[in-house]
Amino acid sequence: MTKVLMVCLGNICRSPLAEGILKSKIFSFKTYVDSAGTGAYHVGEKPDKRSIAVANTNGIDISNQKARKFTVEDFNLFDIIYVMDNSNYKNVISLARNEQDSAKVKLILNEVFPDENLDVPDPYYGGEFGFKNVYNMLNEACDIIANKIN
Repeated sequence: MTKVLMVCLGNICRSPLAEGILKSKIFSFKTYVDSAGTGAYHVGEKPDKRSIAVANTNGIDISNQKARKFTVEDFNLFDIIYVMDNSNYKNVISLARNEQDSAKVKLILNEVFPDENLDVPDPYYGGEFGFKNVYNMLNEACDIIANKIN
């Protein structure tokens, strides 16, 4: 089974969208997708209502997700850890215990723009367009990831 973890800061905007988008594209029962945040700000909360809305507009329901914090144990549980930005990357890498842990961590937009290390912008303080923009970025990256997994 391939296990994929999506990680952002609070686990209420970008990573829940990435989780929902990738789940909608995976056709194998041998794949598990989850999400987490590097911060504990929103543990137990549902995704941001704007993330839920943009997902719903695209036929994806993420309303039952609950935010959780990334832990060192996630390195044991997941094969690939996609982070949304360079700050998330540094936070997750700082918890890595060895090279095997570090090798699992990837910037999600490097799937679309290899080795450019681009950030998925955090739409939290932006308007509705920011969430649509983030959805489109993650949708493109998840198409590539799903093609690799399927």
